[in-house]
Amino acid sequence: MQSAGFNFQQNFFELFGLPMRYQIDEAQLNQRFHTLQAEVHPDKFASFPEAERRVSMQWATKINEAYQTLHNSTQRARYLLSLHGVDTQEETNTAMPADFLMQQMEWREAIEEAQQTGDAAALDELESRMQHEMRQLEIQLAVKIDNSHDYLGAASDVRKLKFMEKLAEEISSAFDAIDN
Repeated sequence: MQSAGFNFQQNFFELFGLPMRYQIDEAQLNQRFHTLQAEVHPDKFASFPEAERRVSMQWATKINEAYQTLHNSTQRARYLLSLHGVDTQEETNTAMPADFLMQQMEWREAIEEAQQTGDAAALDELESRMQHEMRQLEIQLAVKIDNSHDYLGAASDVRKLKFMEKLAEEISSAFDAIDN
């Protein structure tokens, strides 16, 4: 497998032949994923010695992990920042701008109210607004990471995205509660 150009020291971008950028070509990522999986799929190595089967499984696992990381924009941002030595500190740094925290509180109250009243239309509107806000943050991330190389500022945006992802989960749970 090493002779096929595989190197466990490669980062995920190198593995997929992509530039180390936040904005990536999703079609190229998907195409390369399928090509790599076809090369290392454990079924292809079923008749090989145990050592080669194990290496095949390790590669398949690494390729899956790399794909999942690069395919998800928030995970891709975290990974890129880690490659640049920046820890997003999502678990330890919960400090956010006051206006952002106020918006979070307002959204949580609106989600709770919509759930209690069974107002699916209000949840749809909240979900739409949430998706718009998340896209705006992703645009900011692309500028901070790819253009200005403001990795600390990008880490703050990743923390905001984590808050918003939790809100999106709450909206999903509220939809489930209304449906049941």
